[in-house]
Amino acid sequence: MTSTTHISRSIRKSRGAAVVALAAATALLAGCSSDGGTNDNPLTGGKASGDSVVVGSNNFPESNLLADIYGEALKAKGIKVTYKQNIGSRETTYGLIKNGSVSVMPEYNGALLAHLDQKAAPKTLEETTKAVNAELDSRLMLLDPSSAQAKDSVTVNAETAKKYHLTEKSSIADLKDVAKDLVIGASPEFQTRRQGLVGLKSVYGVEFKSFKALDVGGPLTRAALKNDDVQVADIFTTDPKISEEKFVVLQDPQNLFGFQNVQPLVHKGTLSQEGVAALNAVSAKLDTETLLKLDTQLQAEKKDPMDVAKAWLKSVGLG
Repeated sequence: MTSTTHISRSIRKSRGAAVVALAAATALLAGCSSDGGTNDNPLTGGKASGDSVVVGSNNFPESNLLADIYGEALKAKGIKVTYKQNIGSRETTYGLIKNGSVSVMPEYNGALLAHLDQKAAPKTLEETTKAVNAELDSRLMLLDPSSAQAKDSVTVNAETAKKYHLTEKSSIADLKDVAKDLVIGASPEFQTRRQGLVGLKSVYGVEFKSFKALDVGGPLTRAALKNDDVQVADIFTTDPKISEEKFVVLQDPQNLFGFQNVQPLVHKGTLSQEGVAALNAVSAKLDTETLLKLDTQLQAEKKDPMDVAKAWLKSVGLG
């Protein structure tokens, strides 16, 4: 999703003479501010220090929000937290958490599994978690999953739904004979992922006229779908714009997009038992209905994600 960028909490030095600019840049790359601000370049910096937990996020608004929620829950327990927000796609973030540059990442178990093993097709949440654990790097561990799910989806705009008589009861398979006339829009990674064009072809026999690289279900994707620049798009099922714009999410009877429970991924040794308990407590409170409400505040009401995170944590006694 070129997601709405998370507002940086670090302060950039004003540009001046070349020497001053270089010094300022060096200071920024040395680490995050002591009050939990954001490193301006999330791809820089070494491993997390022993007294600080680094919480990262992928490059879309919901991931940034979840990072704030988990990070602020840790801070509420007196744990020092710094952030590396809006890093990029899983292809990048998984490597950073493996090498210890990031301590905690809010993940989606099914999407993580698809990244680790494209052939896996678990039938339950328990099977999903077990399959991920079997493939995870030995330096990593998953904490408790929440019941909140935010799935990728094959979604059509109202015009396309009307033209081809598609409803919320229609299946992705119903696009098989008409996809040759349709353009699909999604993140660039969607082209090569099993939970993307690869799986749509192999599982449903659906091949589109063309693919348009946009963002990860963010404003570019939503606008392109609304304006009929693309007729089909990958939109997260927790996106409030689905109902607002009368988009139609097609059923996925073959479970291509699997289970997508929000579940923290942690680099071992960077989080205390108190920290683990704090994150598990968040997951125990987080469900799909809540996540949709929080996403609505973030995307429709344009609230700051940190404010949304803090308010929700306080409301459930975790802030």
